[in-house]
Amino acid sequence: MPDLTAEAESEFERAWADPRFTRAELTPVDINKVLAERYTTGEPLRLTRAMLWDLEIRKAASPGAFIPYVVKAGSDASWAPGRADGVLGDAFVRQSLQRLWNEPGDHGRVLEEVWLNHERQVVTFLGRAELPDAEGKPLATDPRQPLFHVQHGVDGADERPLNTWRIVLLTDAPDPRLKEPFAALDRDPWLPEFVEHYIRDVLNVRLDRKG
Repeated sequence: MPDLTAEAESEFERAWADPRFTRAELTPVDINKVLAERYTTGEPLRLTRAMLWDLEIRKAASPGAFIPYVVKAGSDASWAPGRADGVLGDAFVRQSLQRLWNEPGDHGRVLEEVWLNHERQVVTFLGRAELPDAEGKPLATDPRQPLFHVQHGVDGADERPLNTWRIVLLTDAPDPRLKEPFAALDRDPWLPEFVEHYIRDVLNVRLDRKG
């Protein structure tokens, strides 16, 4: 049988290599280094690769809970086509209303196929123009912005995990305007907000920014 996760990852890599498209990759975040330097916690805390991977799995299924600054509250849903038991497994689809890259004051529907690779600890999201919802009714992505693919992952040593992130927007030509929001994220000295959320609301550890 074909390895569908590998095929999804190959599709991402082909898009990443396409010179027409707009690419951005964030500097890997040394989670425990930033945590020690810029935060105080209610108890001693060091995150492991396993913990960061648990975060990525949760975030993939429930983006509204982990990236509310991107996803409109109550708009996200995830489902596995053809499964009636509600179990997502390692391949599923999701929809959400997300902030538009060039119109951050507005939201538009985003449809994605999601592929979890537990061995590599990488999640691949492939943007789709159309997908059926959980009942088979057609859904369409908002046409006001290009489709995009994203990969989130975990790298580094077990006791010194790195958060990795890259995106490719399927544009007709590279668009510097679309890269600016990611450049701003790369300049952010804090942990990604979804990591803060995981520490506070999943691990139930008090987390405060210094200064």
